Amino acid sequence: MAILPTRCPSCDSQLTIAKLRCACETLLEGNFEIPALVRLPPADLDFVLRFVKSSGSLKEMAKQAGQSYPTVRNRLNDIIRQLNDAQRSSTERRQSILDAIANGTLSVADGEKKLREVH
Repeated sequence: MAILPTRCPSCDSQLTIAKLRCACETLLEGNFEIPALVRLPPADLDFVLRFVKSSGSLKEMAKQAGQSYPTVRNRLNDIIRQLNDAQRSSTERRQSILDAIANGTLSVADGEKKLREVH
Protein backbone atom coordinates (compact mmCIF):
# COMPACT_ATOMS: atom_id res chain seq x y z
CA MET A 1 0.00 0.00 0.00
CA ALA A 2 1.29 3.48 -0.84
CA ILE A 3 2.33 6.00 1.81
CA LEU A 4 -0.33 8.65 2.46
CA PRO A 5 0.72 11.91 0.78
CA THR A 6 0.23 14.96 3.00
CA ARG A 7 1.29 17.75 0.59
CA CYS A 8 -0.12 18.59 -2.85
CA PRO A 9 2.36 17.59 -5.56
CA SER A 10 1.30 20.60 -7.64
CA CYS A 11 1.24 23.54 -5.20
CA ASP A 12 2.70 22.02 -2.00
CA SER A 13 -0.42 22.93 0.06
CA GLN A 14 -1.52 20.74 2.95
CA LEU A 15 -3.87 17.99 1.77
CA THR A 16 -7.03 16.87 3.56
CA ILE A 17 -8.77 13.53 3.34
CA ALA A 18 -12.05 13.61 1.42
CA LYS A 19 -13.18 9.97 1.56
CA LEU A 20 -12.71 7.02 3.88
CA ARG A 21 -13.78 3.53 2.85
CA CYS A 22 -14.03 0.34 4.88
CA ALA A 23 -13.58 -3.20 3.52
CA CYS A 24 -17.33 -3.66 4.13
CA GLU A 25 -17.90 -0.90 1.53
CA THR A 26 -19.03 1.71 4.07
CA LEU A 27 -17.99 5.08 2.65
CA LEU A 28 -17.54 8.31 4.60
CA GLU A 29 -17.20 11.58 2.71
CA GLY A 30 -16.21 14.90 4.22
CA ASN A 31 -13.23 17.09 4.95
CA PHE A 32 -11.03 15.17 7.39
CA GLU A 33 -7.81 16.61 8.77
CA ILE A 34 -4.59 14.63 8.53
CA PRO A 35 -3.23 14.46 12.11
CA ALA A 36 -0.09 16.52 12.77
CA LEU A 37 1.93 13.42 13.63
CA VAL A 38 1.13 11.83 10.27
CA ARG A 39 2.11 15.07 8.49
CA LEU A 40 5.70 14.72 9.69
CA PRO A 41 8.25 13.90 6.99
CA PRO A 42 8.77 10.11 6.66
CA ALA A 43 12.19 10.18 8.35
CA ASP A 44 10.77 12.03 11.38
CA LEU A 45 7.77 9.72 11.57
CA ASP A 46 10.16 6.77 11.52
CA PHE A 47 12.10 8.38 14.38
CA VAL A 48 8.89 8.74 16.42
CA LEU A 49 8.00 5.08 15.79
CA ARG A 50 11.48 3.96 16.89
CA PHE A 51 11.15 6.22 19.96
CA VAL A 52 7.88 4.55 20.97
CA LYS A 53 9.25 1.06 20.30
CA SER A 54 12.25 1.83 22.53
CA SER A 55 9.81 2.77 25.33
CA GLY A 56 10.83 6.40 25.03
CA SER A 57 14.48 5.72 25.84
CA LEU A 58 16.65 8.22 23.97
CA LYS A 59 19.68 6.52 25.48
CA GLU A 60 18.64 3.22 23.87
CA MET A 61 17.88 4.93 20.55
CA ALA A 62 21.30 6.60 20.54
CA LYS A 63 22.95 3.25 21.24
CA GLN A 64 21.02 1.49 18.45
CA ALA A 65 21.72 4.27 15.92
CA GLY A 66 25.37 4.67 16.90
CA GLN A 67 24.78 8.35 17.67
CA SER A 68 25.39 10.49 20.72
CA TYR A 69 22.58 11.12 23.19
CA PRO A 70 22.62 14.91 22.48
CA THR A 71 22.22 14.24 18.73
CA VAL A 72 19.15 12.07 19.33
CA ARG A 73 17.78 14.54 21.89
CA ASN A 74 18.16 17.42 19.41
CA ARG A 75 16.32 15.41 16.76
CA LEU A 76 13.43 14.82 19.16
CA ASN A 77 13.39 18.52 20.09
CA ASP A 78 13.14 19.40 16.39
CA ILE A 79 10.18 17.05 15.94
CA ILE A 80 8.47 18.51 19.02
CA ARG A 81 8.95 22.01 17.53
CA GLN A 82 7.39 20.87 14.24
CA LEU A 83 4.36 19.46 16.04
CA ASN A 84 3.97 22.58 18.18
CA ASP A 85 4.23 24.82 15.10
CA ALA A 86 1.58 22.77 13.28
CA GLN A 87 -0.78 23.02 16.24
CA ARG A 88 -0.08 26.70 16.85
CA SER A 89 -0.59 27.71 13.24
CA SER A 90 -3.99 25.95 13.13
CA THR A 91 -5.04 27.59 16.37
CA GLU A 92 -3.87 31.01 15.19
CA ARG A 93 -5.70 30.68 11.86
CA ARG A 94 -8.92 29.67 13.62
CA GLN A 95 -8.60 32.59 16.02
CA SER A 96 -7.99 35.01 13.15
CA ILE A 97 -11.17 33.83 11.41
CA LEU A 98 -13.18 34.11 14.63
CA ASP A 99 -11.81 37.62 15.21
CA ALA A 100 -12.81 38.65 11.67
CA ILE A 101 -16.35 37.37 12.28
CA ALA A 102 -16.49 39.25 15.59
CA ASN A 103 -15.23 42.47 13.91
CA GLY A 104 -17.84 42.15 11.18
CA THR A 105 -15.17 41.99 8.45
CA LEU A 106 -16.19 38.42 7.61
CA SER A 107 -19.69 37.01 7.41
CA VAL A 108 -20.63 34.06 9.58
CA ALA A 109 -21.27 31.94 6.48
CA ASP A 110 -17.88 32.78 4.94
CA GLY A 111 -16.21 32.30 8.31
CA GLU A 112 -17.81 28.89 8.66
CA LYS A 113 -16.44 27.88 5.25
CA LYS A 114 -12.97 29.13 6.15
CA LEU A 115 -13.01 27.34 9.51
CA ARG A 116 -13.75 24.06 7.72
CA GLU A 117 -10.62 24.58 5.60
CA VAL A 118 -8.28 25.11 8.55
CA HIS A 119 -6.01 22.10 9.12
